[in-house]
Amino acid sequence: MIIPFHKLHGAKNDFLLTAMADLPQGLDLPAIAIAICNRYTGIGADGWMLVEMAPLGSAIDATIRLLNSDGSEAELSGNGTRCAAAVVAEHWPQRDEFQILTGAGLKKLRVVERRGLEKVFEMDMGEIQVVESHAVVQGREAVILDVGNPQCAFPVADFDFDWRAVGRATEGDSRFPNRTNVSFVRRVDAHTIDVRFWERGAGETNSSGTGSTGAATAAIALGLVSSPVTVETPAGPLHIRFEHTSPAFRGVFLTGPAEFVAEGIYHYGKIAENEQFSE
Repeated sequence: MIIPFHKLHGAKNDFLLTAMADLPQGLDLPAIAIAICNRYTGIGADGWMLVEMAPLGSAIDATIRLLNSDGSEAELSGNGTRCAAAVVAEHWPQRDEFQILTGAGLKKLRVVERRGLEKVFEMDMGEIQVVESHAVVQGREAVILDVGNPQCAFPVADFDFDWRAVGRATEGDSRFPNRTNVSFVRRVDAHTIDVRFWERGAGETNSSGTGSTGAATAAIALGLVSSPVTVETPAGPLHIRFEHTSPAFRGVFLTGPAEFVAEGIYHYGKIAENEQFSE
């Protein structure tokens, strides 16, 4: 079976995007996600996203569904939603504002810069919930949040420990029945944090939009930084501003890039006789 795709990355957090219209009904989507995201025998990505364009004149522009590289379904990816917005923007190049329906609700995005194959978006992350500001998880101080998906942020002095092992153990900790995303947050200065990410269903990633949002919110809640916050990631900076931090974290805006990498077709399963590698 042929599966068309676009590959994009948002700060080196990479995704494969396929139009829902290009897929027949009744497919085992988790199995396909595992196969297509495999970095050795598939195309390779942190996740596979299904995009359904809305009819012209609709209140929204597209609906997206995200499956992680392990086949599990995620409510939201900040970096991934920007990638979807970049695809949608190709359909309406004259527009700068888009509305995309995710598993965590409607998200509004605005193009703030265009540079070749890359677009920079500001994304309204909505209201962020601090579930518990002084939790103890895996024997460490942590902040538990809801950013549209579950987040557990650990404040750290440095990364000179096996944070990947802690991330893996925390993802499956019994207090998180649906697993959790994990970030490790080091204060740099009053408006900057340095973060490492362990994402639910994908493992270590170079960056994370929702993880950065959760990390920045946790850092503000702990009094480590104030808005605006630059999040330094292994892939470069993401920028977050908060319109309100008290009594609730509302008007939270994430700014970062989305860049086209490739497009093509993926052959899933046995190649049919009428399928062609190229035309």
